[in-house]
Amino acid sequence: MLKSKITTTKYRWGFHDPEQPFLKAPKGLSAKVIKLISTAKQEPKWMLEQRLKSLALYDLLPLPRFGPDLSKLNFDEIFYFIKPTAMVKHTWREVPASIKKTFEKLGLPQAERKFLAGVGGQYDSENVYHKLRERLERQGVIFSDVETALKTHPKLVKKYFGSVVAADDNKFAALNAAAWSGGSFIYVPPGVKVIESLQTYFRINAKSLGQFERTLIIADEGSQVHYIEGCSAPVYSSSSLHAAVVEVIALPGAKIRYTTIQNWSKNVYNLVTKRAVAEAGAEIDWVDFNLGSQATMKYPTVILKGPGAKTNILSVAFAGRAQYQDTGSKAIHLAPGTTSHIVSKSISQGGGRASFRGTVKVARGAKGARSKVECRALMLDAKSRSDTYPALETEEDDVILEHEASVSKISEEQLFYLRSRGLSEAEASLLIVNGFIEPLVKELPLEYAVEMNRLIGLEIEGM
Repeated sequence: MLKSKITTTKYRWGFHDPEQPFLKAPKGLSAKVIKLISTAKQEPKWMLEQRLKSLALYDLLPLPRFGPDLSKLNFDEIFYFIKPTAMVKHTWREVPASIKKTFEKLGLPQAERKFLAGVGGQYDSENVYHKLRERLERQGVIFSDVETALKTHPKLVKKYFGSVVAADDNKFAALNAAAWSGGSFIYVPPGVKVIESLQTYFRINAKSLGQFERTLIIADEGSQVHYIEGCSAPVYSSSSLHAAVVEVIALPGAKIRYTTIQNWSKNVYNLVTKRAVAEAGAEIDWVDFNLGSQATMKYPTVILKGPGAKTNILSVAFAGRAQYQDTGSKAIHLAPGTTSHIVSKSISQGGGRASFRGTVKVARGAKGARSKVECRALMLDAKSRSDTYPALETEEDDVILEHEASVSKISEEQLFYLRSRGLSEAEASLLIVNGFIEPLVKELPLEYAVEMNRLIGLEIEGM
């Protein structure tokens, strides 16, 4: 059999800027640091109280007992808050030159001009830029950082903040609730359809940083929105931590698509809680791509709360050398006539490990619920590993639940055929990998599909 010698390329986004923060908290997490964050943001008293309660929970809750080894992550050596600028900007001209140069390298201004309805840029702990097209503002659409929304729409934020992911959900949800900073707040009024995408790009620049953005999306009755987030970070010898929380609420008849292209550097621990609630007749589509980070723990979850609600969750994980991608999805059926479709694909090479954790639960009373889970794993060499941990639980008889999984290696016959047509082994392997993930990549907007294929190509090179 032909043996693949695929290696990982140099990380393209590993550059960093000299640190010039407006405000930087000392290392470690404490009540003093939490109060500093709250004061810097000029928050209402209730938010500070919530932060301090969450800090107490964080101290009590244990680390996960499954998934990647987190023992090498020293929480006392993390900077939990670095404020890059005095305030968020609304034109690229106002953004500090060094930060603007970074986002220009990442292509964010060009993306805004070409195909985005709104764009945000988070640099370290806070948003440095946010802008929404005027016609959407006139329709009542809100797209801002959470700090701004807390001041301009306090009742809306207070109503939904923590309503989907409670602080006591897990240790990293508690950490985020205590130290959250930045993220995006989106509200789409009833019947408004945001056809073009909204995007926020998250960039870690500082060494040993913890980034804890909080994203909150509410689509009111009959509305529609597509939100995209991208992520990257420089390469450092010390570890950085990314522990975001995402809460998504689709009210009756609303449709939300949430797309993530995560490409953190290999020194980042990516420990994220993402959850959505779909009311009657609502639809939530989750498209999740994970290429970077040393360790990822991410399981987008949709709670199908109202009759006829549905979800499609598509995910791809790529685990290279010294990477552990522990990803998956959950669908919770609480109402009759709800449907879920979960498709997960993983690729591992160079000794990388990819695990799928999928859970489907059907509650009593959710008659006529339907769910299908498809899990596919592709290993590019004998050193790599793939694991599947499925769980199907139902309290109803009148349901249809399906699960199928497969693990395979690159076919010797496929490689031989493609090489006989003049391709190198690496080119043939890349073609097979692209074919493997193509059904999911085509769910991305064209510009992002092209970028995704390019990222895969950067992960795989030469013989």
